Parts: sequence; structure tokens; C-alpha cells
Amino acid sequence: MTLSIYDTLSRQQQPLTPITPGRVGMYVCGMTVYDYCHLGHARAFLGFDIVQRWLRASGYALTYVRNITDVDDKIIKRAAESGETPRELTERFIRAMHEDFAVLGMQPPDLEPRATDYIPQMLGIIELLEANGLAYAAEDGDVNFAVRKFPGYGKLSGKSLDDLRAGERVAVTDAKRDPLDFALWKHAKPGEPQWPSRWGAGRPGWHIECSAMASEALGRHFDIHGGGPDLVFPHHENEIAQSEGAFKQRFANLWMHCGALRVGDDKMSKSLGNFKTIRDALKDHDPEVLRFFLIRTHYRSQINFSPDMIGEARTALTRLYRALDEVPVEAGEVDWNELHAQRFKAAMDDDFNTALATSVLFDLAGEVNRSRSVQAARQLKALGEVLGLLEREPKAFLQGLGSMKGVASMQFKATGSLSSASGEVVEAQIAARAAAKKAKNFAEADRIRNDLLAQGIVLEDKPGGITIWRRA
Repeated sequence: MTLSIYDTLSRQQQPLTPITPGRVGMYVCGMTVYDYCHLGHARAFLGFDIVQRWLRASGYALTYVRNITDVDDKIIKRAAESGETPRELTERFIRAMHEDFAVLGMQPPDLEPRATDYIPQMLGIIELLEANGLAYAAEDGDVNFAVRKFPGYGKLSGKSLDDLRAGERVAVTDAKRDPLDFALWKHAKPGEPQWPSRWGAGRPGWHIECSAMASEALGRHFDIHGGGPDLVFPHHENEIAQSEGAFKQRFANLWMHCGALRVGDDKMSKSLGNFKTIRDALKDHDPEVLRFFLIRTHYRSQINFSPDMIGEARTALTRLYRALDEVPVEAGEVDWNELHAQRFKAAMDDDFNTALATSVLFDLAGEVNRSRSVQAARQLKALGEVLGLLEREPKAFLQGLGSMKGVASMQFKATGSLSSASGEVVEAQIAARAAAKKAKNFAEADRIRNDLLAQGIVLEDKPGGITIWRRA
């Protein structure tokens, strides 16, 4: 089965046909670093983490680019509020972003360009647009894109020019020739970061940044452009207009957009104030549980965030780890000729259908539980690792003591009053229970078991007098 991807532009699923056979270039719009990342960001970037993992697993030589916007109105405002320079602020939140993404098991992109390193490239594109009659210098010193002069404007979002009313999604100033026009270059204001240009000192508009970074990293025509659901309009619409208007050729072959993470009826976002940062969520939830919760749903579908949904994800992931705990195996390669692996591959080749792919993992876990098959357990672990799951020792996960592979120094508390206790505390209680049983004080042994259970610790007695434990 050929890998196919839903394309926002054509509104249908398209086979992936790389411009250069065997090689894929993918650009994903990254963070504007003025605050900590929230779970809505995690939902989007974990979606593309799965995409890049599957492209590599499928044998493509991938160049994955995820940019950083480090100059922006919000950055300037937040830096002034905190008494930092914009550079100090962005460096602080870039470090935090890298930490949060690593804990969630995201693999880093191949390239991570920062907007402020690409000012000359942005100015070059603006000059091309001016030469092509699509950009003009306004009386207030800004350089704007003339939207109505680009014939294809609205093709990505499906919006017509007549439907776009001034003041709804676009800023209106007297200096614009048309209220739909958007800024490519903003004239300098006192105290703001600024760079010299032929139009005077200033800084870039948001949209031009990605056109410059994407074309510099991957060329003027590349395979995949992606981002969150709120970027379709105006950001990606404007990227297409300015890139194709400047270079006079198609910009990206496929446009991918993730579904939103919702809280009730609203999208999780900073503007609505209903967001939960990744690091706040990690105080209450295991990082792999959060990862599993966010990737088990198809990347284009919306997800509702709630404690109950996180609890369901924890229960489901526990089932997989318990199967591996029963039949311990070392990491190995996937046997792609095996039936479960073929079903897994068919699901992932169908627009990265992780909902169906993870159901294959549960089928394998059921087989492990029934047959104690080492081969099935090895296949379960290997397929899980394709999705960035099941990389820990089962007991470490079940006892709530482990952390994601590669960040073993970071510890995260599970829920329950014993969650902050070390494993030695629990083991001491198990030893006390064993001593009570040996003394035929079964009432005391039952009391210890029940106390532990009330605090989220489940004991399982195995043959030979061995007792193991896990967190409920």
C-alpha cells in the first residue's frame, strides 16, 4: 500500500510522491517563544513527531524542519513586562520548549531555523514581490502585500475575498491600499528590535518569516508543509501568496494540519485562558501517558481534554505494559511480514491512522496474555517503539518510578498519597506483609494489602512466594 496523506489544499487524500524519489522535505511551523508550551502545542507537534517517525520507518530520507519565531509583537511585549531583552526571553523559553518536548518523547527536527537568522532572505523575497507588482511601500513605512493582485488568494482556506471583512481577521490601517493587505515589513518603533532595509529600519512581518526559512532549508518547491489547525488562515494562506507570488512556482505539494485539542466547546489556547502548560500537566500525569493520550487519536481529529480521558489512556497503556511484564523481551526489529505488522503498516500508510495502528497493539497484547508468546511480545514492543511508546522497563512504568527514555534524570509523580514515596517504602510494606503471613497473622497481612490498595498500590502474588507491585 502506498503512503497517502490528506491534503488541506486539494481537500482529498493524495499519494506521497516525493519531488526527489526516496527523499522528503517537510516544514512544520513551530513555536513563537514568548511563554511555556501548552498541551495544545503538544498535540500538534506530537502529531508531526509521528509523521516524521513513520516517514523514516518507511525508508524515506527525511529532512524535517521546524522553525522558531523569535521576533514578534508578543515577544516584544512580554520582554518589556518581564524586564528582559527579547533575546533573553526567547532563549529562556526555547530551553523550556526543548525540555518539555524531550520529556514527551519528541525526536528533534533535523533543522530548527530561527527567524532572526534569516532577515536577508526575507528582504530578498520582499524585493521579488515588489518587482512582481505584489508589494508596495505604504505611507507609514510598512511594506505590504497586495492581496487582490494575487489571483489564487483563498485557495487553501476556501475563503473568498468578498467574504473577508475588514477588522475581523486582519488589521486595518489608513496606510493600506486595501484592508485585506498584510505587512511584509514593519517600520521601526523606538525600543523594538530592528534591522536595516532599503525601505528603512524595521522588522519582518510574521508570515514572511516562514516563506524565507522554508525555501532556504528545503528549496522553493518542497514536499510537505504542516502546522496546527489555526494556521490555515491567515498564516498559511499568506505564505502561499507571498511564496508563489515571489518565486512564480508551486510552494508545497501537500499541506497537513492537525486537529485541535479542546476543553469543553473551545479550542485550548492562551488567548482564551483555558490552557494547561506541558510542565503543569507533567506534575499530575506520567509523560508517556500524556503522549499516548495525544497520539492514539488520528492527528486530524479533535481531542477533548479531561481527567477522565487521561485516566482511560493510563488504563489502556497499563494493559500494554502488563503484557510485556508477563513475557519480558529485549528491543528488536519489527517483522514486517507478520500479520499484525502488516495491519499496523496499512493503518499508518492510510494518512497516519494511529487510532487503528494502536488497536493492533492491543490485539498483540491480548495474544501475549493468552499464549505467552515471546515472538508476539517482541512484535508488540517493536511496533510500540515505532510510535515512541513502550520504551521503558514494564515494572518501571507499572510502579510509576520511571521516566521517558533519554530523560531518566527527570522524575514525575503519579497520583495517590504514596506517589512521592520511593520504591523502597513500598517494598518495606511488602516485606512486612510477608512476615505477617509467615507468622499466620493474616489479618495484618490483609490490612497491609488493603492500605496499599487504598493508596493506589496493587499487589500481585506470584508462584514461589514472590509478590510484585504496580500503581493502580
